[in-house]
Order: sequence, then structure tokens, then C-alpha cells
Amino acid sequence: MRDQFGRSIEYLRISVTDRCNFRCIYCMPERGISWLPKPQILSYEEIVEVVRQLAPLGLRRLRITGGEPTVRPGLAGLIRQLRAVPAIEDIALSTNGVKLPQMAEELRAAGLDRVNMSSDSLRPTRIAEIARRDLSFDPVVAATAATAAGLDPVKINVVVIRGANEDEVEDFAALTVDRPWHVRFIELMPVGDLAGTEFSRVVPSAEVLARIAARFGPLEHAEGPVRGNGPATYQRIAGAAGSIGVITPLTHTYCDSCNRVRLTADGRLRTCLYGDHEVNLREPLRAGVPLAPLFAEALANKPREHELLKLRVGGLKALSEIGG
Repeated sequence: MRDQFGRSIEYLRISVTDRCNFRCIYCMPERGISWLPKPQILSYEEIVEVVRQLAPLGLRRLRITGGEPTVRPGLAGLIRQLRAVPAIEDIALSTNGVKLPQMAEELRAAGLDRVNMSSDSLRPTRIAEIARRDLSFDPVVAATAATAAGLDPVKINVVVIRGANEDEVEDFAALTVDRPWHVRFIELMPVGDLAGTEFSRVVPSAEVLARIAARFGPLEHAEGPVRGNGPATYQRIAGAAGSIGVITPLTHTYCDSCNRVRLTADGRLRTCLYGDHEVNLREPLRAGVPLAPLFAEALANKPREHELLKLRVGGLKALSEIGG
């Protein structure tokens, strides 16, 4: 599975719902979002069938996303079915972590390999401000539950927003000293309620790393997690159990090594997070049409790079539509 630029595509991000129990300021509007009607959303059986048809073409890695995937009932059952698909080597979950303390062991038993957890603050009041929901959530407790369940490696994603949470960069980095966690700092992508702010609230990755080095001393190169599909580059505080990563969609684009496509909750295959091109798989799937030719068509039109620097976001009203 290669696109028109020769990039090997083996990784599919699957959105199972557009709903979420948070309303994070960089991800979705607080109100005014119309949820997808249930008949438009792919059933778990349809999602599994998409994976079954793409696996023989070279699909090897899956990530379950949302919205917030843990709000859709029966998630462990989906993971169990995906685990049974031959050739699938890795299944990961992206979550805000709210339900991990209750669900981590069940998800691991179903066949989930690892988890990426989004957490933009370690302070309860600030979590509520950024998420615009107060769920009395402790991200350290959630990540600890994931580790205890064997969902390894645990990655914690932090979207750094100037004026909101950049003063917690060092506190997040400190989590990696004694814990085998991988904290990744992500440059803000101006979408949703932050669209139009351009780059005034973006904290460049170089600034993030400089803040950490000022507190903990020079950082060492790190290989990062053994298993991973993403574009992060990693460093480590000297002697730390975990690592520090940066994801830089604005200051250092990584499109040349892109290895992924995305399936929306309503069955659209998007070849670029911020691109315009997508192929509807839902209707052909429901009509019994083979998906391989449609997938080949999609890869043939996958763009070389996103146009986020031009503030073009491919028609996305909110990141929650596709889960990042």
C-alpha cells in the first residue's frame, strides 16, 4: 500500500464516534455541534469488515479514536473483533483518560496493546477550564491505571496553548523522571474555536524543550517508545525512566514520512487530516462493493502535505470529527 509519492501506508486511525464528554477549546465548539445520526455511523461489524478488506493490502496498525471512543458502548467488543483479524499487529487507543480507571483492564483483556492519553493540565480547575467540563478527572491516576493494566507504552499528549497551560510544561516533563511514560508536547493547531487566532497562541516546540532543559539540565537523545506510529521526536531528561516527545505540525512538518489514513465515524476515508480529499466507503460497503479499488483511488490522491500553515483545514469544523 503506497501512495503516489511512494510512502508506505500501513496505519489506519478509526473514529468510532463524533461524541465526547469534553469540549476542549482546541478541539470542538462548546455548543452548536450536531451529532451524527445513528444510521450514518458505521456499526462495529462494518468497521471490522473495512479492516478485514484492507489487511490483505498491507494494513498492519490500528488506532481507535473519536470524539472520545470510550463513550461508545461495547468498545471492548470491537477491539476483540479487530484483534482477530489476521495481519493486524498493533491496536492502540486515543482517549482523554476519564474512563481509563474503570476500563483499562477490560480493554487490555480484549486485545488492546497500548494507549495515548490526552491531558492538557495537571490542575483540576485548569482541566475544567480547557475541557469546559468538570469531571473531577486526575490524569495521573488514569495513566497509572493504564500502566497497571499492561497498556504499554503509555503516552500522554499535551497540546501546549500560550496563555493557558505553557507554565505546566516542566511539571509534565517531571512525570517522566520516575515513571516509564512518554509525554509528548503538541503544537497547537488553530481549528474550531481557536481558528482565526492564527499562531498567536502557538508555543513552538523549541521553546518547550528550552523550558524543560532550563529546569532539568541538557536533554539526551532518546529513541522513544518501542511501539509507535506517530511523528514525534524524542529526548530524555538524564536518567529518566520515560521520555519527552514533541510533535510539530507547524514549525517542522513531517508529511514526508506520513504512514496513515483516517476513517471517520460515518465511513469517510480521509487521506490527510487537514486535506480536502476523502472517499466514501460507507455506501459501497453497505452495497457489498469491494473496497480495495476505492482504497487504491484514495492513496493515488493523497496529498504530499497538509496546508495548515495556510490555515486550510480541509473542511473540518472540529478536530472531534476525526480524532486528530
